[in-house]
Amino acid sequence: MPSGLPLRRQGADTVPYDPSRPVPPAPMSLQRGGRPRKTWRYVGAYGADLMVCAATVRIGPFGQSFLAVWDRERGELVDAFSLRAATVDVSLGFVRARTRRVTLDLRTDEADSSSDPVEVVSPHGEHYIWTRKLPVRVRGTVSLDGVPRAFDAAGLIDDSAGYHARATDWEWSAGVGVDDAGRSIVWNLVHGVHDGVAASERTVWVDGRAHEVGPVEFLDGLAGCAFAEGGELRCAAEAERARDDNLLVISSRYRQPFGTFTGALPGTGALMEGYGVMEEHRARW
Repeated sequence: MPSGLPLRRQGADTVPYDPSRPVPPAPMSLQRGGRPRKTWRYVGAYGADLMVCAATVRIGPFGQSFLAVWDRERGELVDAFSLRAATVDVSLGFVRARTRRVTLDLRTDEADSSSDPVEVVSPHGEHYIWTRKLPVRVRGTVSLDGVPRAFDAAGLIDDSAGYHARATDWEWSAGVGVDDAGRSIVWNLVHGVHDGVAASERTVWVDGRAHEVGPVEFLDGLAGCAFAEGGELRCAAEAERARDDNLLVISSRYRQPFGTFTGALPGTGALMEGYGVMEEHRARW
């Protein structure tokens, strides 16, 4: 078990470099103690008309990617999955992808974001894992079936890397909204990874300023979250991504509902509007 963990930094602070335990942007070896390095970059943006997510994932030398668009106006979810990471481009500042039905040409304000980034390194199994979360604004064009639509919504970037345990289970929620004081709210809630009592990745941003929240309990059926500080966040699911893969050495099963949210998060007023996702993921790799 790695010593000195977990570590959490936010704002201008970054996790101090440790040559025995490198984290991005330092290079990380493809394996450590027999465990493959897993990395992913996820960009989610959640608006009143459209919600969009796109990601690339690598496990050792192997890659995959996915995207999804929940069209709330038409009541249609369009998603795509590929065993090639190159299908989706979520490079610094961009979200680009082209599938049979969807074209994404989006930009993020990652380089100029005024929100506090949050960076966490945690023990996991016999090794360690790292993540960085950053609220962003995502703007550009989403085309469905050849019809372009302007897109402008708040969202969250999740960069993660590490040498996860063979069996990894988590529940997660990310979303954006406005509270009854008119403040911009972004949240990142988790159980299963980076979920220490302190120095966790659990974060609520209020007008871009980050604060850590206590442990959360995910309600049955991914209906929401209950907070150690009291109160609940409730999700009214509208559409759901789901996938079940069994590739012998690697298996993955997940559900990710898109929906609207009500309630209040620790340190915020009641949500006047809220959009985002819930997720449960069971993986072996």
